[in-house]
Amino acid sequence: MGLYSLMLRSPFWLAPMAGYTDQAMRRVFRGFGSGLFYTEVAVAQGLIRRSAPSWHLLACEPEERPVAAHIYGSDPAVMADAARMLEATGRFAAVDINCGCPVRKIVAKGAGAALIRDPARIGTIVKAVVDAVTLPVMVKTRIGFDVGSLQIMEILRHVEDAGAAAMAVHGRFADQHHKGDADWSVIASVKDAATIPIIGNGGIRTAKQAVYALRHYGVDAVLLARGAVGNPWILADAERLLQHETIPVRDYAALREVIHAHLDALIALKCKERAWRRKKRMDPDHAAALQFRCHLIQYLAGLEHWADIRRRFNDIASSDEIREMVDVVISRQAHPWHILYPSRG
Repeated sequence: MGLYSLMLRSPFWLAPMAGYTDQAMRRVFRGFGSGLFYTEVAVAQGLIRRSAPSWHLLACEPEERPVAAHIYGSDPAVMADAARMLEATGRFAAVDINCGCPVRKIVAKGAGAALIRDPARIGTIVKAVVDAVTLPVMVKTRIGFDVGSLQIMEILRHVEDAGAAAMAVHGRFADQHHKGDADWSVIASVKDAATIPIIGNGGIRTAKQAVYALRHYGVDAVLLARGAVGNPWILADAERLLQHETIPVRDYAALREVIHAHLDALIALKCKERAWRRKKRMDPDHAAALQFRCHLIQYLAGLEHWADIRRRFNDIASSDEIREMVDVVISRQAHPWHILYPSRG
């Protein structure tokens, strides 16, 4: 399926987020949106070495698709070899090259956001991957590395010349990480100058903001990242608002159902992970419960009367404890969903 077809399905895409957008999250969120989803970021070198942890990050089942494989690296040949292996799996709709992650260990390897300082190298990497596969090749980057130093237009030129099918632009500088407001006016300027689709990213917290960004800044698609954590409804609601449809009133039974489904999917994923881990000390249920805390706090954000439950988060040890906590919190709600969650529209 081509990128334009994916944009016609839905212009609201689930952004790659390390530690979040794993197979469990994608499987649950797919029921709320039809756009492209990304995997977590995996290192290309690990893929060609057939590292189990690297390939685990790219685990993907048919019900999650369409999915883009999100990878990073600094060596064009290694990136091309990894892309060939990804295409051979038949799992992915696109290969996405990370040129914007500001995490120190990735930047120290000359990958991720470090590439922003060398737009020509980005072009070389993209060209190598484009020549290696028939899948669409995309790039995800930021507007510059240091605040005030815009490199995005030069990056755009090299990415286009190299044959990329699309580019996602996060409207912050790399050294901002996720602080401050994303500059969507710069993203709009990139879109005006581009000959390929531009996907906007940064600071979108609600469905209304997503639709506004799409219409006002003229991008071809919008990436939903932290605003989607604990809020899969943002995908469906954005699609409804775009079609001038009414967002339905929900109840807490829907919240409970999604939390349980996400937790169950994560337990299943941890069971798969345990099969290849050399040290199998941690029970999959316990491992899932620990990881799920970052999702749970967002699922419950905005609800009333659960400060005491939140103080117990660090002591969570099992999925049964999570289910019990969710039931307690929901039982305490005195106001309808739409009053507590007006921003989710």
